[in-house]
Amino acid sequence: MENTKYNRAKERVEEIKTFYGKVASAIVTILIVAAINYYLNEWRHAWFLWVVFGLSISLFFKANKIFNLNPFMNRDWEERKLQEFLQQEESRKRWN
Repeated sequence: MENTKYNRAKERVEEIKTFYGKVASAIVTILIVAAINYYLNEWRHAWFLWVVFGLSISLFFKANKIFNLNPFMNRDWEERKLQEFLQQEESRKRWN
């Protein structure tokens, strides 16, 4: 029991660490693309904002998954559903 809690905690820390790495990578990418945009047309056409938009959507969904921002289908919901299905299976086995 203690070992599974430790493994889950370690897994979660690894997910968060990976997420922060992706955030840093996105920031560097945005800075590079913005510099190229400025060099080519000095903000007359701010096309780098499309890159910012795309990366922001991607990071939003990753953060939603990692930090359980969805109140309806988070990890607690998954655990409750698993327990519910296991109980249903157990009750079927009893009556067969």
